[in-house]
Amino acid sequence: MIAGEKAAVDSKQKIRARYKGVDPSELEVIPAIATDEIALDQRKLKVAAYVRVSTENDEQTSSYELQVNDFTDRINANPNWEFAGIYSDEGISGTELSHRKGMLQMIEDARAGKINHILAKSIARFARNVVDCLSIIDELKKLGVGVHFDENNLYTLDSTGALVLTILATVAEEESRSKSFIMNWSIERRFSKGIFLTPELLGYDLDEEGNLVINPEEAETVKVIYNLYINGWSCKEIADLLTDYGRKTKLGNEVWNPGSINGVIENERHCGDVRARKTYTPDFKTHKSEKNRQNRKQYIQRNHHEAIVDRDVYNAANLLKSSHQYAAKSRPLPTLSVIDGGILSGYVPVDKNWTGFSAEDYQAACESVKAEEPKTSVEGKRLYMGGYELIRADYFPSNERPAMIITNGKLRFNTACLKKFEDVEYVELLLNTVKNCIAIRPCEKDNPNAIHWGRLREDHWIVSTLSCRGLARTLFDMMSWEDEGQYRFSGEFKVQGENKLLLFELGEPVITKTVEQIVVPEEEDADSAEAEREEIIIREKVRVNPPSWATSFGVPVSYLEQHHYSGEWDVLRPAKELEDMNTITADRLAALMKEAETIMEGWTKTA
Repeated sequence: MIAGEKAAVDSKQKIRARYKGVDPSELEVIPAIATDEIALDQRKLKVAAYVRVSTENDEQTSSYELQVNDFTDRINANPNWEFAGIYSDEGISGTELSHRKGMLQMIEDARAGKINHILAKSIARFARNVVDCLSIIDELKKLGVGVHFDENNLYTLDSTGALVLTILATVAEEESRSKSFIMNWSIERRFSKGIFLTPELLGYDLDEEGNLVINPEEAETVKVIYNLYINGWSCKEIADLLTDYGRKTKLGNEVWNPGSINGVIENERHCGDVRARKTYTPDFKTHKSEKNRQNRKQYIQRNHHEAIVDRDVYNAANLLKSSHQYAAKSRPLPTLSVIDGGILSGYVPVDKNWTGFSAEDYQAACESVKAEEPKTSVEGKRLYMGGYELIRADYFPSNERPAMIITNGKLRFNTACLKKFEDVEYVELLLNTVKNCIAIRPCEKDNPNAIHWGRLREDHWIVSTLSCRGLARTLFDMMSWEDEGQYRFSGEFKVQGENKLLLFELGEPVITKTVEQIVVPEEEDADSAEAEREEIIIREKVRVNPPSWATSFGVPVSYLEQHHYSGEWDVLRPAKELEDMNTITADRLAALMKEAETIMEGWTKTA
């Protein structure tokens, strides 16, 4: 054995000899006092208890009271303990800390030195969320505050309990997850068999079997809400009216707010139907509900119970509600109508903000009128123009030519349009889906479809950019336009005596799009040519002509003729209501308003 190896062996032998230790008789051992005993028996402690039950049913309530009484007696019975209070959360889930006011207050008092020791029934009662449970215990531990769990026989200041605590907290969370799954499964089975929850609802009481039966007094309030709303009353106006009359909510409150009115309008149970699972809870920890947008199955049962309002009234109210921009102006539900004769035969008056009618609805309304062949007369001799084309005016932009610009949500007329109608500030817009035309005619301010398209200021017309989401949605669907495009149309001005009319054909618009171009700038310094250069995005508007314009300048003509419509020139001819195409007709709206007024005649104002 060489010298180096012998030295290494000797070193190991010395280490082994040293760690054999000495004879135990040579040592005097002073036993330690357990931490638990010091904490619980040797010091005067400020002791509190935490109690939680997840529901407020009778069984849980009795458990809650037993825990409170037991902890109170135990703390008061120990001479070394000072009662620091009972902190509780009743009817609160253990998976979400932010909703547990009792727990949060207990932690705050521990920070303030008001608590030295905490009693709890079990880890599951303390917290079902592993992260929350461990973080709370860790913070309390840093404050010198221990937690004793009775069922688990676990004390958090005992260093040997950390692993057990983690395991038990995980078990508690998994138990909560399992309960959530079982509950959701049970609810799913109930709904699939047509067994629905029946919470308290304005207008109804529950009989002995839990069925909804109409409460006549409350039903009057429900009817008034629906009837006023579809006649153009806002939720705030209805809420103020019910407050003035002292009408009570389901909870007995006499002060109403717009949200309460909105909730009544949205609830399908008022028309006799039930829709189950309108909301769902995606996370069992947070218990935060989200609107069910077909994320989970829904179950609907028609005619589940006696209705307070007709289904068509319910549908009309919610259709009105869905058209936010229209409803915000507190206007009644519009009706679909069509002009059945004259120069505007087949045209449908349009509210630019109303989204309740589809392109198919307008198409059916326009087609309901039998189209008349245009009546024309020829003035003078025809001029032979064989081989020539009528050049499109769009090739020669001019501010003097009437123009209409539509984007996805915006409508604008140029100043030339306003000048054609002289001092007319309000116009009505009409749509013909058969001819793919929009007509503009003067109207009074009180016309439900009136558009304030500009104003005269110091002898100069000022045009307005108008919101038109309802009209835009219809046109973009009907014409298959792209959402990002801006569509410009040249107008044709027609006049006979005092009758004035603007027509815009929708077939071939000039389109303006915003395009992006990536540009790499050139370096001025030749020596830095190798250097990295940043790309610049340049946005610019580009005009796009219709594809049909690529091979022609205009429309081929053989003869140049002047045509005039010689039929009925009644531009202001009123539109005829299409009763079979309306859920709620104008007459029905008036009748519903009358019903609301009759009901309110029997009410007495509180002030």
